[in-house]
Amino acid sequence: MLCVGHVNWDVTLIVDRLPAPDGEVKIQRRHQAGGGSAANVAAVLAGLECDASLFGSVGDDGSGALAGRELSRAGVRTRLVEADGETAVKYLIVDADGEVMVLSNRGANEAFTAEDLPPDALTADTDHLHLTNQPPVVAAALAERAREVDATVSVAPGRQFAERDFTDALSRADLVFTNRREAAALLAEDDDGATSYGALRGDTTLVVTHGGDGSEVHDRATGRTHTHDGFDADVVDTTGAGDAFAAGFLAARLGGAGLERALAVANACGAIAAGEVGARVEITWDRIGAVLDDAGRGDPEGA
Repeated sequence: MLCVGHVNWDVTLIVDRLPAPDGEVKIQRRHQAGGGSAANVAAVLAGLECDASLFGSVGDDGSGALAGRELSRAGVRTRLVEADGETAVKYLIVDADGEVMVLSNRGANEAFTAEDLPPDALTADTDHLHLTNQPPVVAAALAERAREVDATVSVAPGRQFAERDFTDALSRADLVFTNRREAAALLAEDDDGATSYGALRGDTTLVVTHGGDGSEVHDRATGRTHTHDGFDADVVDTTGAGDAFAAGFLAARLGGAGLERALAVANACGAIAAGEVGARVEITWDRIGAVLDDAGRGDPEGA
């Protein structure tokens, strides 16, 4: 499975509350580790015993070297373009409720193009391509290459969905991940009151996350919608929870699980990620099984 998109270095600052104007609060904890949506998904997939590789870009600096080494230790095969300048660094401020505020530099996490991907990285041996947070033209070109080798494609447009035109990439996707806000920008009602899915093909599966309120999957091939209420979690830091969710869904689904089971596994991954600091949390089938057992839902498929 090939993941394409952002590779960052994250600096997380845990505080009990945000300061008032001209105020000050104490930093309770400082944490540094790799981040970036595509890198996060690839790392969780590797932890779930999937054959995961990653294509993206970093700067020619220490942060880029750290990010690459951390991914390699996690079992991810990396194909990183090293660009002039700085690696993208995200400063994440996390309050007592686990909610995240992000400050970032421009960085080099979108310095790659579709032409930078080596020809042997996307071949008939590739079963799936996951695209998240890259320029739409790059996403569309890579999705087309994936379809040429009969690989399935998933797209998670990310925070900039409303500001970027992902029409071409979405029209080539078999599976699309959005949160509620992104789904609202994608979906509309036609004159007859029916839901319009914009650029999505008629057989594209749409997954919508609702944070702590669970998630839903729209199986447009059958016209059915499956929902899952999620799992109780002591939320510490929601950074990367959505990426863990996507990785869990992909690992379960590509491993043969049905949509309902994949949704349960995905929510378990999101709950595990939200319970620890940082975007990179160790997620294994054993940990997923423990969450499902606690909820009385049995062992996960794919374990």
